[in-house]
Amino acid sequence: MQTLIKLNIEKYEEEGQEYFVATSDDLQGLVAEGQTLEEVIEIAEDVARILLEMEQKDSKKLTLFKVPNQFEYPLILEI
Repeated sequence: MQTLIKLNIEKYEEEGQEYFVATSDDLQGLVAEGQTLEEVIEIAEDVARILLEMEQKDSKKLTLFKVPNQFEYPLILEI
């Protein structure tokens, strides 16, 4: 089953270095950090899978959202 988990991504800059942090209101405990958008999204996917597997093993009732027929998806291009 596919599920939709919305990410909140924030960009930070410290000492001239840029990085991104992803969290989610849909999946408690999801926190990922990466040097690029692509990296933080990839890490967030891995963390989400691990958290969902852990919750299933603990027999917790999950509230997952099916992928709707239509939704917004930002396309980020470097030009």
